[in-house]
Amino acid sequence: MSDDEARTDGGITEEDIFGTADDSDRAQTSPAERFQRLMDAYFLTPMRIAWDDWRARIGGIGLILYILMGTLGVMIVPAPELNEFPRYMGPFVDFGAPLGTDNLGRSIGKQIVHATPAMLKIALAGVSFSVGLGTLVGFISGYKGGTLDAVTMTFTDVFITLPGLPLIMVLASIFPPEDPFIVGMVLSIGRWAGLARTLRSQVLTLREEDFVEAARAMGLSTTTIIGQELIPKLAPYILVNAALSARGVIQASVGLYFLGILPFGTLNWGIMMNFAYQQGNAVSSPGLAGHWLLWPTLALSGLTFVLVLFSQGMDRVFNPRLRARHSDTAPDDGGEA
Repeated sequence: MSDDEARTDGGITEEDIFGTADDSDRAQTSPAERFQRLMDAYFLTPMRIAWDDWRARIGGIGLILYILMGTLGVMIVPAPELNEFPRYMGPFVDFGAPLGTDNLGRSIGKQIVHATPAMLKIALAGVSFSVGLGTLVGFISGYKGGTLDAVTMTFTDVFITLPGLPLIMVLASIFPPEDPFIVGMVLSIGRWAGLARTLRSQVLTLREEDFVEAARAMGLSTTTIIGQELIPKLAPYILVNAALSARGVIQASVGLYFLGILPFGTLNWGIMMNFAYQQGNAVSSPGLAGHWLLWPTLALSGLTFVLVLFSQGMDRVFNPRLRARHSDTAPDDGGEA
């Protein structure tokens, strides 16, 4: 990698980020200067690069809005109540219920807001389990090799061949999960194996590179080499896979709740869609209750859309070549690219 590619937009080099600068250089800088350089490398510069990409900008803003709706929104918006408004009221008729009401006179907008925390918990649990386990198994298996690699990949192949949906349905019927975190983990049981397989093949190639050999020659531990040398190289793929995993877990949970396979516990968008279909006949009578089914569907589509946009835009933050290209093509003072 050339010096231009190694240097980020904020003037920070890979030596600053990964801690390979000479001790003499560190001794010449004060703790405040080192803290400022680390803040610039880890936070300010990535934020500037992400903001310049329209996908990361739109996806990040949308994701923040969903998070705010699931945290502050439930404290600001009151919980829906029975017979609060007329039954089956259409959208944009009453300011108190701008998205309309259901068959019991409850505001659909309030239900969507109070159903968001459960969806975020399901996504967080699914991503943490599938991406965390897949990354751990893939990196350790690919870097260590030998017997450990053979055993872990055999175990991984077993999970790859398991039928996902039937397995989830059986587990849900035997151990009915009601907590959103448990639901997310159950739905991601088979999602980690594919990521582990892919990362393992990439690590097998990267572990023969010169920078890994140099790190081993310096006596760095396996944890340090994986954390500082290998993970940053594959961070874009891991982040994209996390977004896709969150999308898959959310869509699977909504589908299973809609079909009535998962037990109804905390209110979520899937339960809303099930009630709209079963109690409101939203499919056979769209003119009466179609809006009841429409709004949670749009909320689901919006969340998955911003997740994919954000993950694609963040590729420029982690990929050094894209960062260097971004620096070379940035507009000058005259505003021309």
